[in-house]
Order: sequence, then structure tokens, then C-alpha cells
Amino acid sequence: MSQKDRLANGGRINRAIALSFTFNGVKYQGYQGDTLASALLANGVHFVARSWKYHRPRGIVTAGVEEPNAVVQLETGAYTVPNARATEVELYQGLVATSVNAKPSIEKDRMAINQKFARFIPAGFYYKTFMWPRKFWPKYEEVIRDAAGLGKAPEQLDADRYDKCFAHCDVLVVGGGPTGIAAAHAAALSGARVTLVDDQPELGGSLLSCRAEIDGKPALQWVQKIEDELRQMPDVKILCRSTAFGYQDHNLVTVTQRLTEHLPVSQRKGTRELMWKIRAKRVILATGAHERPIVFGNNDLPGVMLASAVSTYLHRYAVLPGRNAVVFTNNDDGYQCALDLKAAGAQVTVIDPRAGESKGTLPALARRYGVKVMNGAVVTAAHGKLRVAAVDVASYTNGQVGAQQGELPCDLLAMSGGWSPVLHLFAQSGGKAHWHDDKACFVPGKAMQAETSVGACAGDFTLARGIRFAVDAGVEAARAAGHIVARPNPVQVAELTEAKIEPLWLVGGRQLATRGPKQFVDFQNDVSAADIFLAAREGFESVEHVKRYTAMGFGTDQGKLGNINGMAILAQALGKTIPETGTTTFRPNYTPVTFGTFAGRELGEFLDPVRKTAVHEWHVENGAAFEDVGNWKRPWYYPKAGEDMHAAVARESLAVRTSVGILDASTLGKIDIQGPDSAKLLNWVYTNPWTKLEVGKCRYGLMLDENGMIFDDGVTVRLADQHYMMTTTTGGAARVLTWLERWLQTEWPDMRVRLASVTDHWATFAVVGPNSRKVLQKVCHDIDFANAAFPFMSYRDGTVAGAASRVMRISFSGELAYEVNVPANVGRAVWEALMAAGAEFDITPYGTETMHVLRAEKGYIIVGQDTDGSMTPYDLGMGGLVAKSKDFLGKRSLTRSDTAKAGRKQLVGLLADDPSFVIPEGSQIVAGPFQGETAPMLGHVTSSYYSPILKRSIAMAVVKGGLDKMGETVTIPLASGKQIAAKVTSSVFYDSEGARQHVE
Repeated sequence: MSQKDRLANGGRINRAIALSFTFNGVKYQGYQGDTLASALLANGVHFVARSWKYHRPRGIVTAGVEEPNAVVQLETGAYTVPNARATEVELYQGLVATSVNAKPSIEKDRMAINQKFARFIPAGFYYKTFMWPRKFWPKYEEVIRDAAGLGKAPEQLDADRYDKCFAHCDVLVVGGGPTGIAAAHAAALSGARVTLVDDQPELGGSLLSCRAEIDGKPALQWVQKIEDELRQMPDVKILCRSTAFGYQDHNLVTVTQRLTEHLPVSQRKGTRELMWKIRAKRVILATGAHERPIVFGNNDLPGVMLASAVSTYLHRYAVLPGRNAVVFTNNDDGYQCALDLKAAGAQVTVIDPRAGESKGTLPALARRYGVKVMNGAVVTAAHGKLRVAAVDVASYTNGQVGAQQGELPCDLLAMSGGWSPVLHLFAQSGGKAHWHDDKACFVPGKAMQAETSVGACAGDFTLARGIRFAVDAGVEAARAAGHIVARPNPVQVAELTEAKIEPLWLVGGRQLATRGPKQFVDFQNDVSAADIFLAAREGFESVEHVKRYTAMGFGTDQGKLGNINGMAILAQALGKTIPETGTTTFRPNYTPVTFGTFAGRELGEFLDPVRKTAVHEWHVENGAAFEDVGNWKRPWYYPKAGEDMHAAVARESLAVRTSVGILDASTLGKIDIQGPDSAKLLNWVYTNPWTKLEVGKCRYGLMLDENGMIFDDGVTVRLADQHYMMTTTTGGAARVLTWLERWLQTEWPDMRVRLASVTDHWATFAVVGPNSRKVLQKVCHDIDFANAAFPFMSYRDGTVAGAASRVMRISFSGELAYEVNVPANVGRAVWEALMAAGAEFDITPYGTETMHVLRAEKGYIIVGQDTDGSMTPYDLGMGGLVAKSKDFLGKRSLTRSDTAKAGRKQLVGLLADDPSFVIPEGSQIVAGPFQGETAPMLGHVTSSYYSPILKRSIAMAVVKGGLDKMGETVTIPLASGKQIAAKVTSSVFYDSEGARQHVE
């Protein structure tokens, strides 16, 4: 098919490189430098989509990121991209695109019948329609989900690679248009480190779409000169095809850079997209402005476009979107489009609601070149089927639509309702926009970070003024970053005279909106002016509520075109001003960002970092099965031939109880605490006293949160007068360190304490069982292991298998036990030496499942399993650890009425009447056998195992008033319908006197 609407000359396309592409199964041709949108228009394709709700024909409206209609599905299979905007898709050889939200095709879309029922499906209709009968909702939902939405999510794994990087600079400039270039150049001349970010393939911004002059020469020559100078500066980085989509605290700007999306799929290698996290001393926003449409009847027809977009297609892509054009504008900038169309050979009529001829520069030029201008008139409606064919024109006086003046035939309607500065990043930075009456738009208010807005995004819409202030901003940013300023030579730009804009949000007011043809505010979500009036009538007065009721501003364009018009119409409906009505919230992301960019390489097994102990490979070689605890790979159990988990755990448990076992406990959190106030800190965060703990001694502690609930527990050893090492639960290490740092930095900054995580520094091995002392005596000759010399809950420095070690006599099993701590890099050698020393005692490695059985036999808790954030020390029967003579975090909360009331859930033991039955963990507990479906719940089972040494099942549970129910029988109903009886007992099932861990 010939490119019938391609101009013979001009544009920035490379006519020497023709590119073939497919749209909706039809092959077309374009050129290198085209976008998919410009190539379609060059081929005379205007009807490219169906609208979301009504399935009305839709065409290309814009030429940039704000495009609401031309949303396509790119490619297929692993490379498919849903909801890509055709205006942003750079054309490449073999590109395949299809329209979305149309079945089986946009020409024969079955859902197009919705247009006939449009009056019955206004905003919010689904809230009112699908309420009854309730049982039909699943079917309603299925139909709604099938009808709604845009593109389709990929069904295959993404074949591309994504990466992330971090950067720092003195000055970050967002926007590569004339003001952004000027600001970056001014800052870079001082030697500042400058990063310039622009979402286009080449710099120039609006200058790529016009014939402006700077310094008496074509503006693009000036752009090229400045760009060449910038690229020669070593401290300047230019990122094209890069969108700054988020502005966070402390001048952190997130940017996505598209590296390969402009290439054919077969040629894409390496990283597809790169996410930059850029921290800047100063940020200059030069993000430009979006032209606003005007709301009138059938303003969504294909062939109705923004005036600036028409100019872009003419100048940048050499595409003439229509030969018989009407330009509907309420400001002087719309006349530039008329001039461009006239120069390209089109017939043009300008419809301007302002009374009398404008005295501005552009309107005067238009009249000089023979453009027909109708002042004091408006377009009330467009007509056509799959493309605009004519418009209705009426007189307009003092804000009121008058008599019809006739119908104008046309194949293109260019509209310009003024400009909306791109405030998204400014708002995300914490800034508040304010309304500017003369410019009829929101402009940036006071900056809340080290940021400056320049050019059109600051409301300076003229080129001369924008560049002048941009240079000032660049100079000031460099000076603020500590550089000596070298001011560039001023540029000469012709000043244009402009007449005042006449705000025109809605043609015809409420009457035409509710009775005439559909007047669309948000094209992508099919939100009309009538919908906004309906929302106001139904009581929605907050603009945020109206947004959610009507869906205005949802979707991929995020209200870039329609939100200001929608706010103005809402203000009219409520009888308020636009400032009183306010704006919706600008949230990241400015444009859609792929999930792959956020994920980077953190996929699959790299989603979370995998942490392995120093002995991990030994465990693998010896057949260990692993479980994930936090990010750690911990040996779960060590099955021998023919053993399942239960058999392996029984063997390991009995070995520990009767001889000796060894556990890799390296994953325990370890926090090194040093400083004169170390004991003071421990005294505050633990419930028991710490100031009198002797050097060389260990102590178990409970840590509470502010509410008095168990937060963590562990053993801390005093290594020296001002030096402690705290151990935490494996999964709680980072949480506890953050907790301590929070208090030190916010409430106790005067404490002379320093904390460091040393979890990875030490390999820790628990040698446990009656023969554990004999094993250690074979490999450690400089520690006296006699009971009197090395008592329970103490530690000694020594040498184990030739490695400097810290050996602690502590136990999580109730047996005689020692924890050997050695530097991680010698961990495997020491482990193997211990295994060799224990061979004559049949030393048995055991895993976490056996550890749980052993600790449950002794009634030792696991924080997060036997506690749930609502348990106090008294609930666990550990009130003896709560000091009466000192204050600590959470102490006051222990005296609250709710915390101290009777009937709280308390930790107890359970013995099932059937000793062979292991009660499922999480099972609910009721008072006794019951009939029917429900019964009052007393508590639940927290830990449950089969004890090989006791030859029966045991369980721990939290039960309301459990400590007063000793000896009583409770019932555990199972999912199968069966009910299990169990006796409430002490949670200590084995060696209740604790004699075994104190054995001589």
C-alpha cells in the first residue's frame, strides 16, 4: 500500500531506509525515524482502536506519551508487549502490532453494540446493575472481565534481560527540549557533573516539530551545536530514550532507559531496559506541557487530533493527516497548526471562540497567508462514521453557544484548548501546584526539594522566555552544587506577541453534555462530561471521589489529556472555582514501566538472595534435605537410605539424647555491641537485668515491643567490660538490628553504643548430648571443660581444631551442650574436625526438624511460631524474666487492663489421648466435644511433634486461661470431621528439673 499521506519532502525520517510492518494483519511501509503512529497516518490509517466501554471507533489524537487511544499489542509470544502507545513505538523492520479490546477485529467488533445502549451504561452503572441476584455475581464478573481491559498479558516467560544501575550527579536535568538543553549546557560550563534525561531518541523536544529560529539560524542547528559541546564534556551524561518516571525523597529520581526496543526482535541483544536511580544535588525539571483537547460532541472521532500533534506529524514525520482541515482553538498557539497545514497544501479554517481578531503574532500571520478565520464561533459537534467528515459550527458570545452557523466538511479537526504544564515529577517531589488564571492552567508552586521547574512545565510557554529562565536555573544549580559559574552567551530568539487565552472547557454546558452527542473528557476510559455531572448530582464532590466513580484519569495515560478539563467541568457542576475543586494526585509512574525493569535480574532463584553457611557444601555432600529460613538454606534433616523424614528425625533425636549430635547454627543472628553504655542499652531492651552480668557469662533475654508483646529472644554473652555479642532468632536478625538502631538514633542518641551485624563473620556449631564434652576435649586443649571451671551459661576463649574460638555452654535442647563459634572461613575445617573427634561416639549431624523436636520436649519457644505478636511474657509462663526493679521497653504496657486481664491465651502443653496421633499445627481448640458446625474457640496448636524419647506425640498450644486448666481435657476438631481429645499439661515434657544440661 502506498504512503498516500506522506509529503514528498521534509521531516526527520530517513527515506533511504524503508521499513515494512504489519498492523492488524495488513502489511504497510514506513521509514526509519517513523513511529508506528506516524507510519499508520502516512498510510492513511486513522481508525486504529475501539474505546474501552462503548467500543466507539477511535483514532490517533496525539504524537507523544499522552496518547489515550492508539494503544496496541506489540509482537507475540515471549516478546509481546501489551498496551504500548503507537505514538511512542519507534518503527523497525518486521514490527507486528494489533489493536486491543476488539473481537474479532476492530472493523467487526462484537462489543460495538454497546454504542446503542450507551445511555444505559453511564459512569458507575456496574455498581448499580450487578447487585442482584447475588448468586449471579461470579457469572457477571466473568463477562465483565472478558469485556473490560486493554491488551493481554504475556503467557510466556519474558525472553529479555533487564538491569539496574545507580548514579550521582551535581545537576540532573529532566527534559531534552530547548529549555532542558539550555539549562544543562549552562550548568555543565561550570564543570558540574550533569545528567540530561529525555524520553525521545534525539534531543530537541518541541523544536523537532516546528521551524523556529535561534540566533538567526534554524533552531535544530543550535540544538546540534549544544549537544556536540555537551557530549565532549567528560562530566556530562546524556540519556536518550529514557523516561524519568518517579521523583522520591532526597532528590532521588528513577529513570527507565530503553536500550533495544527500537530494534527488530531478532537483533535485540543484551539488556532491554535499564533502570537508573539517580541521586542529584539539584534537579531541573524541563518536562514541557501537554496540549489540552476541547470537550464537544463526538470529539473522539478518528481524525480529531491535537493541533500540536498535527504540527509534529507535518514537521517531524512529513505526514499530512488531512487535506481539508478545521482548527478549533481558544489560544494563539492553535494558529501555528493552521500555518503548518496551509504550508503543506491543505485547506484550513480556524474556529476561534474569542470575539474579534487576535492581535497576536501567529493569528496575524495566518490571516496574511489566507487562512480563513471564524472568530466568536465554536465547534459544537463532529460528524462521521470511521473518520471525521464534517463539524457543526455555532456562534459563541460571553461564554454562551448561540445560533448554528452551518456545517463545515473536513477530514481533519485539530483542536487546541490551551496547555497543561507537566507537573507530575514536581508533585511527586512534594510540591503543590497552584492555579494561574491568566494562563488557565496549574503551575508549580514552592519547591519542596532542591528542584527548579523551567520552560513550559513552569508555565512559560514562549521559547524566548523559557530559554532565558532555563539558563538562569542551570547557572544557579551549578552554583548551589559548589561550582564556579561560567555563564554562556545569551541566545537570540524572536519574541512572539500572544493574545490572552479564553478558557473553554466544555462547549454548550450541561444541556449539550446530557442531551447531545457524547462529549468526551477522558478518551481512554470513555468518561464524558455527562458522567461528571452525574457524579456531582449523586453526591460526589471530591475530585478524587469523582475520579474513582467515573474512572477519569485511570489507565495508561493517567489523565494527562482529560483531567484538567474534568476538574473544570466538576467545578462548574458544583458551582466552585477550579482552585477550590483541586487536582487529583500525581503518582508514579509518569508513564507505564515494565515489570521487568523493576525486577531487573532479581528473578527466579535470584528473587531473594540465597544465604548459605560455611558448611553448606558439606551438608549437600552428605545428603541433607534443606528448608528455607529467612534467606538461609538450613539443613532440615539428613536421611539415610530408606529413611523418610520421620525416621531420620527419630534417629537424630535419639542420638542427641543418648550420645552426641552436631547442628550447624551459623544462621543465628549475631549482633556485636560495643561501647560504655552497652549494658545500659541491654537493660532497656530486655525484660531482665543486665548491668551485673559478669564478663565470661551468658544470659537469656526476652525483648518486647512498645505494646509489651514478645518481639524476639536470644542469648547474649559479655565478652569484655564494654563488649557484648547478642544472638537473635535466624529470621529476626535484621529486624532486631533495625529495632535497636531505631531507638539509638531517635530516642537515645546520647548512648555511647555501636552495633554491627556479624552473623556472616562466625560459623556456629552446637555440639549437643551426654558425650559433647568428650568430643570437644579431643580438639580443644586450652579450655578446662570441668563443670566447676566451665559452668552452664558461660563462655571461654580457646582454640578448637587449631582455630581461635569462642565456646559457649548453652543449650536449646536441655542436654549438656556447647556452641562453638569460629571465623566463617575456617568453618568447614572445624566442622570436619568435630565430626572426626565424635566418630567414636557415633556423632550425628541433625537438622532443624530435630532441633524443633528437642526444644519442644523441653518447652522452649520459637518466637513467631509459639508467639504471634499478641503474647506477653506472662502469657508464656515466663514472668520470672520480667524485672520488677528496672524499667524497660514495653514494661508499662504489661499493666494495661487488656494485657493484665484474666482469660488471656497462655502457653501450655497438650498430650493427645491417642499417643500415636500428632495433632496438626494450627488446629483450633474447643472446650469439649460438640455437636453442630461451630463452638467457641479456646486457642490453637502452635507446635506439634512426635517425641522419640517419650515415644508419644507432644504439642504446645496457646489456650485462654490455659495455666488454670492443667489436667483438663480439651477437644481439637479436625478438617475431616473427627474430634481429638487432649489433656492440658505443662509445656515442659522432658527433664522438667533441668538436670541434664547441668550434668557433671
